[in-house]
Formats: sequence, C-alpha cells, structure tokens
Amino acid sequence: MLSEAELNLVTRACQKDTDAFAQLYATIYQDLYRFALYTLGNPADAEDVVSDTVTDAYATIHKLRNASSFRAWMFRILSNKCKQVLKTYLNRPTTTETEPAIPDRNYAEIQDVRDAFMKLTPKERLVISLTVFGGYSNEEAAHSLHIKSGTLRSIKSRAMDKLEKEVNL
Repeated sequence: MLSEAELNLVTRACQKDTDAFAQLYATIYQDLYRFALYTLGNPADAEDVVSDTVTDAYATIHKLRNASSFRAWMFRILSNKCKQVLKTYLNRPTTTETEPAIPDRNYAEIQDVRDAFMKLTPKERLVISLTVFGGYSNEEAAHSLHIKSGTLRSIKSRAMDKLEKEVNL
C-alpha cells in the first residue's frame, strides 16, 4: 500500500513531473533490479531490463488509471520485459564456461540456490520472483501475471518443491 506522500508523487508523475517520477523510481529500483536479476540470472540483462522498464513507464505513466497500483503496474511492465528476454535466451547458443573454485561456503550455497532457481521454468521463476523476492501476495502476483490465484499457488508450490529437492541433493 502506498503512503499518502507516494500517492501524491504518482499523481504528479502522471502529469509528467520528472522529479516526482525520479523519486518514485528511487523507492522501487532495488526491488525491480532484484526481481529482474533472479528472473534472468544475468546482472547486465537485469540492468538493461530495468532501464527499459523505467523508460517505458515514464513514457506511459499518464495512462496509469489508479495511483495505488503503481508498484503492480511497474512490476507488470518489468515482468513482460523479462519474458521477452527469456525468449531470446532460448535462441542463444549455450557456452560452457567453468567457474573458478571458490572455497567460501556462503558463496557456494548462494550459487547452489541460483543454479536451482535457473532450472525452473520461466513462469516458475516469475512466480517465485514476485512472491518470494518481490514480496507480493499470491493474489497480487496472480493479478499481475493475469492468472488465477489457485493456479499461481500450484505453480509456486511445485517450484518451491523443485528448489528444495535441487538444493538438498
């Protein structure tokens, strides 16, 4: 839920107030980037997608009907951008690079989780990114992805089971 000050910023941004939009962007950037990074698994692509999202959002913010929907609207744009990039991944030739062995156990655990996350389907990654990393409720995420709440819960449950099995191997 947006505060009164944030709602005021959204209203001003809808009137093409650049400063207001910049302030809104500052409040949401980390969440957008985290979502894109976990969805795409590539920092450069995540930065590009967030940049494209912000550019498109600024160009079309005057079309936003409900100021309180700003965050969901931003994540819907980002989600669509991520889907487009994921489609390009399918056509990209794969390379096998070996990563240097790093003895840091925390890095290894983090990498195991990331590897397991990248084995999920694109839709499963979107659902997990929205609900776990983005902090959205199942209902909010389902609305953003244009699917039923029950369907989202099923996808999330299967994805979490896959992650648990993969990480515990």
